Amino acid sequence: MAVAVRSFRPGDEAAFRDINLDWIERFFAIEQKDRDVLGDPAKYILDPGGAILLAVEDEVPLGVVALMVMGQGSVELAKMGVRPQAQGKGAGRLLVAAAIEKAREMGMHRVYIETNSKLGPALKLYSDAGFQPLTEAIPSPYARADVQLELFLD
Repeated sequence: MAVAVRSFRPGDEAAFRDINLDWIERFFAIEQKDRDVLGDPAKYILDPGGAILLAVEDEVPLGVVALMVMGQGSVELAKMGVRPQAQGKGAGRLLVAAAIEKAREMGMHRVYIETNSKLGPALKLYSDAGFQPLTEAIPSPYARADVQLELFLD
């Protein structure tokens, strides 16, 4: 069965939380901002106008990504993860492409990403999708964020 991307539905909260907790705990430490967003994605992502997408195979969630509205035509691509056993199936690439398309549908002009230099496969995905480093860093709520990227959609 092929991997497909679909929008978040009620009942997807556990998959969104668990897929993200898995990679964050594997490479970093869970921070308070992670607990807030993963504990209540409706409040922090969906209600302010953002979106969550899931990569699924036979309706089994393989990966997730969120778009968090930043204001001024910008959205943050955040909380992206793919289950280890699903890596290599193209789910990450599909999620990035779908998130960029969703940002366009939302009328956004810019997609922003905070990530970490240790996450080589993610950095390659973002680079392949056209993301460029910020010319000037901005403050981040995450201690682990040492890479900031952006993609202009205009």
